[in-house]
Amino acid sequence: MCLASPPYSALIPLLINLSSNEGKNQYNDWVLKDQRHIVQILEDCPSLKPPMDHLLELMPRLQARYYSIASSPKIHARSIHVCAALVQYKTRVGRPAEGVCTSWLEKMVPNEQDQYKIPVFVRRNPKFRLPRRATVPIIMVGPGTGLAPFRGFIQHRAAIVREGRDCGENLLFFGCRHQEKDFLYQEELLELESEGILQLHTAFSRDTEKKVYVQHLMEQEAAKIWELLEKGAHFYVCGDAKHMARDVHKQLLDIIKDYGKMEQNDAETYVISLENSLRYQKDVWS
Repeated sequence: MCLASPPYSALIPLLINLSSNEGKNQYNDWVLKDQRHIVQILEDCPSLKPPMDHLLELMPRLQARYYSIASSPKIHARSIHVCAALVQYKTRVGRPAEGVCTSWLEKMVPNEQDQYKIPVFVRRNPKFRLPRRATVPIIMVGPGTGLAPFRGFIQHRAAIVREGRDCGENLLFFGCRHQEKDFLYQEELLELESEGILQLHTAFSRDTEKKVYVQHLMEQEAAKIWELLEKGAHFYVCGDAKHMARDVHKQLLDIIKDYGKMEQNDAETYVISLENSLRYQKDVWS
């Protein structure tokens, strides 16, 4: 069961009166916006003493956490790599908060004395995968931990190149705040770039006077992106859905309009055709 979530609607009558708009607003403000989970609600309201059996019966199940696989079986045949950000922050009332799964995993560093086992399963995602033909170019946009699946893609492509087989171009647009602190897999990516396997474009938004993000890098490489799209390239986006994916989508539309000499409606139709043919794939989250 999950004690780190806001209470389900079935629990609300036990905790707060929702029979009026005032009550709903109070719940929204005091529980949701202040990010109080069930234990904290009971701590802050000691007069609330629901029967324990009833409380446990109504608690939500702990939901599975899904992470992109950040490795290729061609390189790591007996292991799966995960790239996740450790979630730690303070709520607006000053309470420390942390991610349920990432804070749990942080403590599980294996050594000679301590070995850990965790329950995992692999879920296939048929709508976010490499092209069947290795010669098809790919364009990847993945700031922060959005890089995770693309590391697996790039490792797979690198293995193909090192086998002496033909491989399409691999463009990666990666962004983070600080190069020194946040550049994930820096050495690995730079090595692949030096080998000519990867065309790497980076943005470090807090290291420059003017903030530069992945969509700005796309604008700088607009001609190349259009050239590869016309050659059948697949376009991938992974990361934040609220801002990044929306801005990247808009930039992609602008590139298609400008370099394809299209009107807005025609550019949108072009993007829809990319989506329908699985040449424009997204793995995004809020």
